[in-house]
Amino acid sequence: MAKKIAGYIKLQVPAGAANPSPPIGPALGQRGLNIMEFCKAFNARTAQLEKGSPIPVVITAFQDRSFTFEMKQPPVTFFLKKAAGLKLGKKPASGAKTTGKQIVGKVTREQVREIAEKKIVDLNCDSIESAMKMIEGSARAMGLQVVG
Repeated sequence: MAKKIAGYIKLQVPAGAANPSPPIGPALGQRGLNIMEFCKAFNARTAQLEKGSPIPVVITAFQDRSFTFEMKQPPVTFFLKKAAGLKLGKKPASGAKTTGKQIVGKVTREQVREIAEKKIVDLNCDSIESAMKMIEGSARAMGLQVVG
């Protein structure tokens, strides 16, 4: 017999850096899930990924207080900032303050294609070209210029 689902928890956790502090601890604690078990499993599965890259994760909580989790690729904005050479770290660079008027960096079509190939599994599209158009739109919204 299948387990009854109690709910879903959506979090964005840095790769290899899951710990019981907020936002993970309170989100799992209020559902009665084992916080350390999640942290150990998440850190083990993200050990081979780039340290600190934000990983969206969807945790399925069951009524018997067990859980499963599914990881997705980092957000498009993370890849775009990295490709454009914008500062990543403790205080990541944001895009343009006034989009459409201000350009904060440039990305090439080749970089957009690489990002599209990584993200196509998470995007709502069926071809690389449509994924590239979605990513180009995100780049323009951030104040990045697509060249090439």
